[in-house]
Amino acid sequence: MAVTELAKRVGSAGFYAICSLTIVVVNKLVLTSYEFPSEVLALGQMTATIIILALGKLCKVVDFPSLSMDTIYKIFPLPLIFFFNSVCGLGGTKRLNLPMFTVLRRFSILMTMLLEQFLLGNAHRWKKQLSVYMMIFGALVAAWYDLSFNLPGYIMIFLSDIATALNGVYTMKKLQAKSLGKYGILFYNSLFMLLPTILFVSYTGGIEQARNAPWMDPVFSAQFTTSCIMGFVLNYSVVLCTLHNSALTTTIVGVMKNIVVTYLGMFIGGDYIFDIMNFVGLNISAAASVVYSYLEFKPSSEPETPEKPPDTSTANSNENSEEIVTA
Repeated sequence: MAVTELAKRVGSAGFYAICSLTIVVVNKLVLTSYEFPSEVLALGQMTATIIILALGKLCKVVDFPSLSMDTIYKIFPLPLIFFFNSVCGLGGTKRLNLPMFTVLRRFSILMTMLLEQFLLGNAHRWKKQLSVYMMIFGALVAAWYDLSFNLPGYIMIFLSDIATALNGVYTMKKLQAKSLGKYGILFYNSLFMLLPTILFVSYTGGIEQARNAPWMDPVFSAQFTTSCIMGFVLNYSVVLCTLHNSALTTTIVGVMKNIVVTYLGMFIGGDYIFDIMNFVGLNISAAASVVYSYLEFKPSSEPETPEKPPDTSTANSNENSEEIVTA
């Protein structure tokens, strides 16, 4: 593997990990400390993504195809998957303590691995598969001894896991098609789901709840703004990591980040109830995540059914910003 290609893979994975860690902590503070509605936060993140990319296209900083009837065919079903992932993920973040949130998110890894195999034809070495199964085993142990069980939170995270797996695989397919490019995928995901999200927020009463938020509090305002901006940055980092690695690797990197979130979450939010077997399960799953990352990025002479490499060229003519982000 060329040094520049390895740098892109590791750099994009590290960039995604930092973004994901930041937004999880900030989202948890906004949603639990101020009882802010999760669906309104999702709406804010979508709106910020649309504004940032529209201004970037206007200023010729980024480029993506203009809206047309053909765009709908090219982008779907990604916007629907993106909507469910955003709403359910934030809803689960609000209802669950961070250690259990991270454990339940690990089920998306197995789903991603199976979807990659059946939809993309990507086969992974048995060592990698074994590390994924160990992660799931640890997650099951931790979930079995969860002392703060919350059924709505569990359901939302399970739906988010499914959406995460589908999002990773379908994003790879859209990137390989080279019709919209990574900026087009981000922009139209948010644009097409903006109106449905507004209707959903109105139906759930989220607007009234948001009005009661302490908007004059500079700490809350800063956290909310950071969350909205990081929503765009995180989505960009997901596409970038998937482009240079694979959908499964992107999911695993998210889980690796969750190792840090797991232990921080025992002190953030104040809603984690310690149990020794729960803690053991967390550590088994975390150790398996480390093993996978080692197997993924180390050079290997073992024969493996090669993953279909994504074509790093896209429909965009302005891709130089990619190098700035991953540097």
